[in-house]
Amino acid sequence: MTTAHLVYLHGFLSSPFSQKAQDTAVWMAERQRADYFHCPQLPMEPVAACEALENAIERLHGEPFCLIGSSLGGYFATWAAEEYGCRAILVNPAVRPYELLKDHLGPQRNYQTGEYHVIDATFAPALKALERDVSAPHRYWLMAQTGDEVLDYREAVDKYAGCRQTVIDGGDHGFRNYPEWLPAIWDFAQGQA
Repeated sequence: MTTAHLVYLHGFLSSPFSQKAQDTAVWMAERQRADYFHCPQLPMEPVAACEALENAIERLHGEPFCLIGSSLGGYFATWAAEEYGCRAILVNPAVRPYELLKDHLGPQRNYQTGEYHVIDATFAPALKALERDVSAPHRYWLMAQTGDEVLDYREAVDKYAGCRQTVIDGGDHGFRNYPEWLPAIWDFAQGQA
């Protein structure tokens, strides 16, 4: 059986230096699987983010892969899973991010890099154009915590009805105890769960 790569998609104003991305990278390296982990830096502009994701997928040369999308990365993961027919694990995903952008217009600072990005009114319709319905629920795993202080977990539960779901009481937007889930994430990515 061919080993599937993990492609981690970080969230809004985040980067490959986010805690979950780093936790995943370390876990993979400890198991001599570093070559199977990828975490592209996604630009803030939605079309450019999709292009960066497409480029990362192209570099896999047709090998199987599974996406892990956190927050806004979960929205992009859903788009890509529908485009490429791959599996996707969605960690506290954004469901309708285009509705939330009005609160973030103007210059915004990246949480890890400190870089400033200007969010403008064109981002919302560009995000809306990427919205996809779930066509194959068995390819998705929703991981949500009810204590998410940024996004309403119930929107994700509704959006991904029929998909595998792990909904944990409490927690936060960062998904508390995420590293404990990495063995199960790996198994799902490999089609073993």
